[in-house]
Amino acid sequence: MRPAVFLDRDGTLIREVGYLTDPAAVALLPGAARALRRLRERGYACVLVTNQSAIGRGLLDDAGLAAVHLELRRQLDAGGTELDGIYSCPHAPAQDDPGIVEHPDRKPGPGMLLRAARDHDLDLRRSYMVGDQLRDLLAGRNAGCRAVVLVRSGQGERFAGRGDCYDHCADDLEAASEWILGQPGTEEGSDRA
Repeated sequence: MRPAVFLDRDGTLIREVGYLTDPAAVALLPGAARALRRLRERGYACVLVTNQSAIGRGLLDDAGLAAVHLELRRQLDAGGTELDGIYSCPHAPAQDDPGIVEHPDRKPGPGMLLRAARDHDLDLRRSYMVGDQLRDLLAGRNAGCRAVVLVRSGQGERFAGRGDCYDHCADDLEAASEWILGQPGTEEGSDRA
């Protein structure tokens, strides 16, 4: 079993634009491809886990989401890297509390992370969750990840004062990856990465 870095999409890996329905609006954040490349070189699976309520709200269909993710994969490929998996939850929330699990797959529920762990033989106890929202961090905690990292990109600055909700706060994904790779037990081949 190998460790993973689970990634939120909007505001963490790509620019936050609200409901992303147009592949032309996909824009990797600075340093994001480099961060993924370094993590994958050190043996981490990089898995995208994203709430996509635009589908549940009727703003986007499955084909539209696939087109958005195809453009994301194209940009990552141009940056010399890729994702090991993409998991999305189409359910629209019934309320605004980021701490309530309304559907097992919708973050803060751990379902997408648990499914990815089964699909890719990942060790959650050695894995990290990186995101810019409380629901991302709670999903990582609920899945049993080793640590959760808040990035200030996207909406993360709003939650930076909530130190009880994360293990580390970083400016962006590149800084988060540096912190992850600097943790004890992350050396290649380690049983505790």
